[in-house]
Amino acid sequence: MSWLANLNQTYENHAELIGQFEKNRFDREYALIPISHTTQSAHIEVFLDGNGNYQYAAIVDKSESNTIIPCTEASASRTSAPVPYPLFDKLVYVAGDFTTYCGEVKGTPHADYMAQLREWCESPSSHPKVKSVYEYLRKGTLMADLIRDQKLWVDENNRLRDKLTPELEAELKGQLTIFKVIASDQSSAFIRFAVQIPGEAESRLWRDRSVQESFIQFYNTSLQEIELCYVTGERLPYADKHASRIRNSGDKSKLISANDSTGFTYRGRFRTSREAAAVSYDVSQKAHNALKWLIEKQGVQKDGRVFLVWGTEQLEVPDPHEDAFTLFPESEEEDAGGDSTHKEYANQIRKGINGHRYESDYKSNVIIMVLDAATPGRMSIVYYNEMKRGAFLDNLQHWHETCFWEHRRKSDEGKIITFPGAPATRDIAFAAYGPRASDKVVKGLMERMLPCIVDRRSIPLDIVRSAISRASNPAGMEPWEWEKTLSIACALINKKYEKEGFKVALNTETDDRDYLFGRLLAIADVLERNALGKEEKRATNAIRYMNAFARHPRRTWAIIQSSLQPYQARMGTDASWYSGLIDEVGSKFKMEKFTDEPLSGLYLLGFYSQRQDLYTSKKDKEAATAAQAALNQDDQEKNN
Repeated sequence: MSWLANLNQTYENHAELIGQFEKNRFDREYALIPISHTTQSAHIEVFLDGNGNYQYAAIVDKSESNTIIPCTEASASRTSAPVPYPLFDKLVYVAGDFTTYCGEVKGTPHADYMAQLREWCESPSSHPKVKSVYEYLRKGTLMADLIRDQKLWVDENNRLRDKLTPELEAELKGQLTIFKVIASDQSSAFIRFAVQIPGEAESRLWRDRSVQESFIQFYNTSLQEIELCYVTGERLPYADKHASRIRNSGDKSKLISANDSTGFTYRGRFRTSREAAAVSYDVSQKAHNALKWLIEKQGVQKDGRVFLVWGTEQLEVPDPHEDAFTLFPESEEEDAGGDSTHKEYANQIRKGINGHRYESDYKSNVIIMVLDAATPGRMSIVYYNEMKRGAFLDNLQHWHETCFWEHRRKSDEGKIITFPGAPATRDIAFAAYGPRASDKVVKGLMERMLPCIVDRRSIPLDIVRSAISRASNPAGMEPWEWEKTLSIACALINKKYEKEGFKVALNTETDDRDYLFGRLLAIADVLERNALGKEEKRATNAIRYMNAFARHPRRTWAIIQSSLQPYQARMGTDASWYSGLIDEVGSKFKMEKFTDEPLSGLYLLGFYSQRQDLYTSKKDKEAATAAQAALNQDDQEKNN
């Protein structure tokens, strides 16, 4: 029950935001919903006066369609059963003349809707603007008014059209029509109301807090059953049904559900569902509404799976799935040719983390939750972790300091940016499984990587091996794709061997055979590329044989070295420096290590670092050395 308690606490901590609409990154409106309310996408807004007379109507644009609506337990969880919402609903419920234009319907949806609305209007908690809606709908002319106002369209038989005719569409000249905002036919249109009273501001009932409070007070009087709430420990009105529409307005999946009283749901352990777990109505509403709000605000969805991280007090915390540049853009390296030292990068990460660390109580909670639905009706929490904010930030800092390499990406302006740090988990998925990896594969990897980041667990070996395998096959990729895959693979390998302390800067002291073989391959690649010139774009022999080299390094190196001879001859004396460097690296091998045993991923670190060193100018190397010396001096002064 801790997830319910944390969501309930989050709701109460942000009660001042209830009913206030914001826009998310997709330009879609959302809000923290009051209890006894839910959200629906409205298609038509009807404006009335204080006496319940029709004024006009407007088609609701999709970006503004998200509507807060009152709901009962039954209507909030309705599926195919005709259960009306108390105020806003589809035409079949609110329009008394629905059958005139759409034919007969099952049951008595409009009569049930009107009976429920009348009960609210006659209660002590009634609201004058709701009474205006009731007085208008009693007339039974809603669809006739909308047809006359050209918000609904009928054919020659006085029935709602399936679609607009080309002639009528040309006549409307691109005006917003019901057909542009609704996926199904006109009869499914959802209606919301606004009431205009002289001397008062126009009241859009779905944003009116007084209307919302009126319904909450009215509905609370109908909650009679009292049970011990397993979340608060108090005896409170019991929630018999719990909310759906958690991920979006069309989502029917529920986190809490027990509707099979005649089957095997309870497996003989309990007589009723409430014996298994009882949650109060108030807590259920607050927790589910907080969850919906958080998903819209900062959740990440992939193939129906929701990845959500939030703080109970300070909502926004660094997203563990993002790369270092997204989280800490100040770590950007303006000079792509320079070498970003690990110590400098670590200082930048600590600075960025500390910016989040002191925004709220260091001991407040951070919750990491992953949701998914195996079936259309049932949702589960596939991963849940709760930790102190300080521990979460410490673990995130450790991840970005250890799963570290140099990466390149395009900025919003199209500029190529080089930045050090950890890669985003979705990029790791594409590096391991290719750019055509399905959303199902990507979401699975993101879930598996989460404990590695927030719990400091080891990266699954199959992910590391897949990334190494793809990075060793550059021939099957575009150059930019391979470079990105290579840098991500290096970051994962560096994390795996974090105790060895490898960095982007070339390590000239190590005698590790895999690292040395990688250096040899990089020297051969750069030598041949320089001999070919800028005009020749074909892959070098080192790149072409890279996969074979990883499996049989000694035998393949003999082939690559022999293929270098024509290019050494073409370069003349300019090739002597590269030849000397090959001899220098070769001299570091121990004789018994120069074998055909397959290489580990460390050879990619040697390849990357050696190639970067060869492409880095002398001026940039001197600048990097000076920067490192300054950092060392600062550290020494702090220690003194």
